[in-house]
Formats: sequence, C-alpha cells, structure tokens
Amino acid sequence: MCLILLAWQAHPDYPLVVAANRDEFFSRRTAAADFWADAPDVLAGRDLEAGGTWLGVTRGGRFAALTNFRDPARNKTGAPSRGELVYRFLSGTQSPREYLAELEAVASAHNGFNLLFGDMESLWCFSNCGEGEQALAPGVYGLSNHLLDTPWPKVARGKSALNAALHALPDEAPLFALLRDDSIAPDEALPRTGVSLEWERLLSAAFVSLPGYGTRSATILLRDAAGNVRFIEQGFLPDSQPGERRAFVFPVSRPPTR
Repeated sequence: MCLILLAWQAHPDYPLVVAANRDEFFSRRTAAADFWADAPDVLAGRDLEAGGTWLGVTRGGRFAALTNFRDPARNKTGAPSRGELVYRFLSGTQSPREYLAELEAVASAHNGFNLLFGDMESLWCFSNCGEGEQALAPGVYGLSNHLLDTPWPKVARGKSALNAALHALPDEAPLFALLRDDSIAPDEALPRTGVSLEWERLLSAAFVSLPGYGTRSATILLRDAAGNVRFIEQGFLPDSQPGERRAFVFPVSRPPTR
C-alpha cells in the first residue's frame, strides 16, 4: 500500500472506516480481492509473486494493512516479503498483543514497513523504522510511506477529506473520490526520502499514474456498529481507467472467547 486513510471509533455508526490505495508495477502478478481458497475466512487481494497481501479483513473481524517505508538506502537484498506479515495476522488466532511480540522478533529481518492490525476491540500500528508500537486512540489517521500521521501533503489532504466523507456515510462515493486525488504537491512541501525530485513529485499524489506503474486498486472498508462489513475494491488499468470492481458484504462472526 502507498496510502491508508483510517477512521477508528470516530463515527457513531461505523467504528472502522478505511480508504486505501495500492501503488504497484502493473507487470506484478496480482489476484483481485476474494476469500482465499487456502484461508477461507480471509478476504484480501493477493500478490501472486510473493504470496502475501497488502490489506485484508476476516469473517472474524480481524483487519490488517501494510505500507512500505520509503528509504532506498536502508533496503536489504533478499529480505522476506512484508506482505506475509499481513497474512500471518489475518490467518492467525493470536490476539493483537500476542502478534506484537511476534512482530518484534522478526521485524529487523524485513525492509522498512508500517503495519496496521487489530480486531473488533483494538487497533495497533507497528513500524520497524523507529516508532515501534502504538495502540490507536479513537480518531482519524493517515499512513503513507513514512511513519503514522507524518504530514506529507497527500496524507494531510486525505485526512481532511476523510473527515468530510464521514458525514456522507454510508455513501462510499466521497471515499473513492478522495482516493482519486491526483494533485501534485509543490516542491517546497515534498518529503526527501532518497528518490529523485521528479519521483518525489510524481509520488506525492494520492492517485499515481506513471508508465507501467501507478495506483492499481482502491479499497474501501466499512465496518458498522452491528459488525457488518462492506468491502469494495476498485481496480484500475494501466491507463488509469477503472477496471473491475468487487464488492463483498458479510456479518462478523465473533470467535469464542479464549
């Protein structure tokens, strides 16, 4: 993922609202969102090259999503797939606190990442790039390719737009609209992450469109107070035109108390 905008316990009817864009090379083999044959409770897209995912939910109410931390100088050759971290939580039965201990044990082996994950009761953010763990208080958050709520232009714009879009729920159109924002930030507002200035400009938009690379999918996730989940994934073609749209609606089935 390259942009995750999230409202946690910030709306009386929708405790969890997520709007997220995945930017990737169009040549990378990917499966659209669906329930997985080898993990039937997991709903997510799938990276067919590494086997993991970037964002998903489960029938039991678990949620996880990941962004890469952009710092080319820190990248390690041969590091394990970060998408596996999302899948391990979604397919597991451990509590979020138990998963934190697992993350701490393996985090240093991975290239930089931020992982949002939780269940019906709590939501956490974990980064292996300096911030460690954080339990999220009720509020609106933005995450791109730096730490949680780093005020990059697309994060700041996105959080403001998400706050406004909350008033229109359950209409998801304003959420998809904010994810299509292709505004390029002025040079003085750009971060310096180790890529060229031209790339910083192009990547500063919420919706990225470059030859062979760009926003491949936008995902909206709504979980209401009754535990009903609505998950919509809008795919995009290499020319940035809308492709396949997939929608799923299901009730959360809470697992037995451990």
